[in-house]
Amino acid sequence: MGKVLKKIGIISSLASRYIGIIIIAFSCLAFFWRDGFSWMTNYTSVFLGVIMFGMGLTIKLDDFRAIFSRPKEVVIGAVAQYTIMPVIAWLLCKVMNLPADLALGVILVGCCPGGTASNVITYIAGGDVALSVGMTIVSTLAAPLMTPFLVYVLAGTWVEVSFWAMVISVVKVILIPVLLGVFLRSLAGEHVDKVSDVMPLVSVVAIVMIIGGIVAVNAEKIVSCGVLVLGVVAIHNFCGMMLGFLAAKIFHVEYSRTTAIAIEVGMQNSGLAVSLAAANFAANPLATLPGAIFSVWHNIAGSIFAGIRRAGAENLAELDRIREIDCCNCEKQ
Repeated sequence: MGKVLKKIGIISSLASRYIGIIIIAFSCLAFFWRDGFSWMTNYTSVFLGVIMFGMGLTIKLDDFRAIFSRPKEVVIGAVAQYTIMPVIAWLLCKVMNLPADLALGVILVGCCPGGTASNVITYIAGGDVALSVGMTIVSTLAAPLMTPFLVYVLAGTWVEVSFWAMVISVVKVILIPVLLGVFLRSLAGEHVDKVSDVMPLVSVVAIVMIIGGIVAVNAEKIVSCGVLVLGVVAIHNFCGMMLGFLAAKIFHVEYSRTTAIAIEVGMQNSGLAVSLAAANFAANPLATLPGAIFSVWHNIAGSIFAGIRRAGAENLAELDRIREIDCCNCEKQ
């Protein structure tokens, strides 16, 4: 059994690292084999609940300690999450004069908490993973109030938004699964640890099924307006990461934590955006499209940004090593 779990853990690690490529591959498959994926849209909330339950299983007591040991950075990340992304989304909708369905979808993405994929991307980037997890926890726990409130304020000019219906949806697909995962871990932590390496693979499969279903159902709409949505999503994601990076720099946050904040702000829980659009805005079918495309794009862009930041971290470490050698030489002289 141990060998099997070890092999699955290796596959899980690879799936997490190459999630962008996997999503693109299955999105293409779903586009051409629509009957094989379209049924998955009926279970979008279930798949998202599985992802959030998995997140809850990975949350340890040390993660909460990390929140309190880095209060400045966590506050910067949380405030940036719920100001930068929603405002950019609203501005893009206005500037691009998007139709109501697409505007709603873009704003839904902007108002969601940070996605769990940000923790993986932060790890790849050599950023502060503990801080990334802490910010994801805080923004996720705040989502039942912040996401419906922001969508109500920002999207109300395009469509009618039911605040309390959204609150209930977020509680069901985000808060309850996360808390159940945390509770189960507190009861059976040792047993959970044995299968913890498998959970990223489960999450990747669930994400692929959510996106695959949305792509299959909206294939024709993707052809007609996919380029426009991709452009908006790319700008949204880029501005989020850059402004998150700038916010961290303004407050003199060190390199690895700046990386974590930039990634956390730019990468959203777009699965939640898709789920909320499907559950609460059935009259606006295109509202699911921005979330689906964002899910693909932010993993690609996040991976590129991670590569740049990791290279920078390695150069910084090398520079520090050279400085230490120079200091030692000076002391000897």
